[in-house]
Amino acid sequence: MASPLTSAWAAYLAATTPFFRHTVGTFVIHEVFYWGTYLAFVLADAVPALHRYRLQPDAQAPAAVKARCLRSVATTHALLVAPIILATHPLLQAVGAGDGVPLPSALEVGSHVALCFLLEDFCFYWGHRALHTRALYAAVHAVHHEHAAPFGAAAEYAHPAEVLFLGTSTIVGPALLGPHLLTLYVYLALRCMQTVECHSGYEFPWSLNVWVPWYGGAEYHDWHHKTYFGNYASTFTWWDAVYGTDAAYRAEAAKRK
Repeated sequence: MASPLTSAWAAYLAATTPFFRHTVGTFVIHEVFYWGTYLAFVLADAVPALHRYRLQPDAQAPAAVKARCLRSVATTHALLVAPIILATHPLLQAVGAGDGVPLPSALEVGSHVALCFLLEDFCFYWGHRALHTRALYAAVHAVHHEHAAPFGAAAEYAHPAEVLFLGTSTIVGPALLGPHLLTLYVYLALRCMQTVECHSGYEFPWSLNVWVPWYGGAEYHDWHHKTYFGNYASTFTWWDAVYGTDAAYRAEAAKRK
């Protein structure tokens, strides 16, 4: 007997075309998990008892600044992210990414998602370091650093050229691996949750970085926004450790301890 997930996926296949699944489906996943994750931190803002977990409690963005950021990100999603996702349809076809049943095993989904994160993190680290060179920072990356105390929605508040870079680094893994579409959906959902959480401005006792070694998290990335250098990786901490670009962060952490 087919599992509920397999049955639901089969119904999804019957009701849609490959183009719809690669484009509209992918965009819906992106929007639901990006804004849905941000909503969780909006709710945290509404609970005074949680404010003690803010990383920069004295540098919170005013409501008008947040509203401008939200409008900018929503416009970027409509005018730039959506077209990028449209371009993934021929790419997914070219790399032979399937979307049929039977669905991939949990092991296959997990291993492909892990590899996608590893590849994205490597590409992001070097691209992000390049964005902090004098010319590229002034022309491109300074937009993202307008928020020295980031909040979730600011994760994709960036110059259009940087948004293209982010999209490219995210798609490197799927382009090389050609995973099943379900795997791509899972990866994209987790990537949206991860980037919003890293920009959330909150460090909870239950945050993932407290429990998972080498995961950066909000506290790690918040330091980058506060100081404008170092801690360049998107998800993990090992490339910064290997190349010493976390030295100032580690020194400050040692002083706090």
